[in-house]
Amino acid sequence: MKKIAAIGVCGMLAVAGLVASASVYAHGRFYGGVVIGGPIWVPPPVYYPPPVYVERVPAPVYVEPPRQDYWYYCQESKAYYPYVQNCPSPWMKVVPNTPAVPGGPPPQ
Repeated sequence: MKKIAAIGVCGMLAVAGLVASASVYAHGRFYGGVVIGGPIWVPPPVYYPPPVYVERVPAPVYVEPPRQDYWYYCQESKAYYPYVQNCPSPWMKVVPNTPAVPGGPPPQ
């Protein structure tokens, strides 16, 4: 019984193919198709993430402003602060002639 059913299905497919091919020859164009088998499984496309570009920025360069170190001179006692704590006249700002070293001696 299965054999007869299989032959019948094949016969119907053959007739359908002949009808389709007859229409092709009759009009000169083919608008249909014959599918033999089941649906074809196509895997989904592979996703590749975009490349990562790392821009290397040079490290910032910090420029210190020139030091504004001053010594304070008292004219009346003829000495510098911190050696003299109080001065009766206003303190005079003096630019040191040697590089200021914390805890170093005042310029003479």
